Amino acid sequence: MITDVPGVLVGHHHRIGDGWATGTTVVLAPPGTTGAVDQRGGAPGTRETNLLEPENLVRYVDAICLSGGSAYGLAAADGVMRWLAERDRGFQVGVEPHEVVPIVPGAVIFDLPRSDWGNRPDASFGYAACEAAGTAVEQGCVGAGAGATVGSLKGGVGTASERVGDFVVGALAVVNARGEAVSFDSGRPYAADHEVAGEFGVRWPDRAASAPGRETDLNTTIGVVAVDADLSKAECRRLAVAAQDGLARAVRPAHSMFDGDTVFALATGARDLPAAEGPFGVTTRAAGLDELCAAAARVFARACVHGLVSAVGLAGVPAYRDVWPEAFE
Repeated sequence: MITDVPGVLVGHHHRIGDGWATGTTVVLAPPGTTGAVDQRGGAPGTRETNLLEPENLVRYVDAICLSGGSAYGLAAADGVMRWLAERDRGFQVGVEPHEVVPIVPGAVIFDLPRSDWGNRPDASFGYAACEAAGTAVEQGCVGAGAGATVGSLKGGVGTASERVGDFVVGALAVVNARGEAVSFDSGRPYAADHEVAGEFGVRWPDRAASAPGRETDLNTTIGVVAVDADLSKAECRRLAVAAQDGLARAVRPAHSMFDGDTVFALATGARDLPAAEGPFGVTTRAAGLDELCAAAARVFARACVHGLVSAVGLAGVPAYRDVWPEAFE
């Protein structure tokens, strides 16, 4: 899980039923965590992403807010800010401990067809997700993944991690893509080959199926990749760039004009990258960063598969397990 990165916590809050199928997921970062972002889809819904550009002032972030509700759902981050401010977490702008501005970048998915009009996350969802945050991360139709769809099937939240030497790289994805995450010719997810030690818990089928119909082509996959390394903002952004490669492995097509694909990166600063003295010192650090980036692509792809296979049919959208039930027998 992404919470295998020490200090990182995840909380969900959602409403399902009675005209609701949407929610919010918050990734809380430990103090001193560097943040960055890579945005590639043509239809993004984001908050505080310009501040994460390497040339801008603020380096550290307090939380990432991922939400349903399209642009309306950006309001969930207000609740995250309130929760953090009550704990004196944020960018110090005054002499008193409480005089802070919490730094909460965020992104949203388009899931409006899953709920009755007007039912979307607000500030209370963000606050409640923070209250629920911990190291155990539920997957599937939870939090921001409650109303997610991936192509013709139900999407959801997935998470994965990998150890790279002394470091841990983790990812959390809210899989809500316009593209498909599975080949309907075989029933095999595109990123199934990234599986580690049977982690997906299914027996992959080898049977063609017809793709269910879809209501909309307006989607977006969003997520977070985290590492317990001390990275600059520019280095942290390379991690987010690499995680987008993992999304492209898991979803076809990815980064369309109708997706707002956005991946945030968090570097908690717990460990230094390897370095060397002399003319090859920079190269040594870059090689260490490259290993973390390669892992970021792998864990994000695995997180996308987890989001697919953990989902259940909801609001009229069938899940992977509904189309290929034999995979779970």
